[in-house]
Amino acid sequence: MPAFPVPGSRRRIRSAHVMAAGCAVAICTALAAPVAADGGTTTTTTTTTTTTKPTIVLVHGAFADASSWNGVVERLERRGYTVIAPANPLRGLYTDSTYIASVLDSIKGPIVLAGHSYGGAVISTAAAANPRVKSLVYVSALMPDVGESGMSLGAKFPSELGTATKSVPYRAGGVSGTDLYLKPDRIHPVFAADLPENTARVMAVTQRPAATTAFSEKAKVAAWKHIPSWFLVAKQDKTINPDQERFEAKRAGSHTVEINSSHVAMISHPDAVTALLLQAATATDPARPALAATGTTRGARAETALTGIAASTLLAGTGAVLLGRRLRRSRS
Repeated sequence: MPAFPVPGSRRRIRSAHVMAAGCAVAICTALAAPVAADGGTTTTTTTTTTTTKPTIVLVHGAFADASSWNGVVERLERRGYTVIAPANPLRGLYTDSTYIASVLDSIKGPIVLAGHSYGGAVISTAAAANPRVKSLVYVSALMPDVGESGMSLGAKFPSELGTATKSVPYRAGGVSGTDLYLKPDRIHPVFAADLPENTARVMAVTQRPAATTAFSEKAKVAAWKHIPSWFLVAKQDKTINPDQERFEAKRAGSHTVEINSSHVAMISHPDAVTALLLQAATATDPARPALAATGTTRGARAETALTGIAASTLLAGTGAVLLGRRLRRSRS
């Protein structure tokens, strides 16, 4: 005669079935959770995204001052950006980049850092250890790699700058050196050919010289290797060879535009320069080169996932054992 469960055993069997089913669901959930690119699991949440406009810092180059950015500053401020155009000391790459780095340290929030001409070499060093610099923008600029200088790059890509400068000794605070000035009659054809001649004459009078160390000191770091960059090539540049600008931009993987401009594109073409800065400022999650994965994060997340699966498997096994025991007892 077949054995029937004693009273109440059906409820126990149903409970055991529920336990086993719950454990099975836990296993399926753990195994089916999509794995994110960083090794974690993807979760869906409802969040409110707040966009903070970056502060845009504009660094001028040799023979100029911060007023060379005036047209760009006006356009950026009309679009609601906070803009800073600090005075580049023009005393040497190491001194100047240290100073600009200190300016960056005073700014809260994300930063877009732009450099014109020699200012490009300065920002490449100044931004190296600052995680808040989200983008670098080069305007007809120097963009040296580690071990390169303005002079070494210029030797590979000659321009008319070498015939347009004059050397003047200086003394300051017990320090002496040599300053480079642009010859007044060479500023218009070499430096600012697409500006009116009377504007070039004023620039000759008000120019700020650069110490020779600005061009001779070799870069020790190159922030563009780790920070996304944008580059404006001035196709009519006689101060920095346009081929040098193209070479630098290609090497860095920069987002590049070319315009028919002299060396001072931010003065003669402020709309084009502003547009490039806005691209850098509004880029969503720009293609920043990824930092090397330490393995700790991925390892920990993988271990957590495996631990969860193991725990679910253990629970399922326990449920199955309990179910088997209760069935045997009910039949005995």
